[in-house]
Amino acid sequence: MRKLSFIALLVLVMVCITSFSDLIAQCPMCRMSAESNLEHGGTMGKGLNKGILYILSLPYLLVLTLGIVWFKNKKSNAQEEA
Repeated sequence: MRKLSFIALLVLVMVCITSFSDLIAQCPMCRMSAESNLEHGGTMGKGLNKGILYILSLPYLLVLTLGIVWFKNKKSNAQEEA
């Protein structure tokens, strides 16, 4: 179990390190594009923020839905066994 935990941690660290450089490269480009658009009277920056929040909320909603379905199934199975 300890060896498996170490391997999982090592893989997680490697994934974070390799994807970190891509995130640093893209953030300034998006920020500059949104700031430039807002300076010229555009509304792209507001839409970009709403899009980020939308994308951020989807995994949480998916996990919440799966948790509710699992809980209801577990509860109904316990009632059938009793």
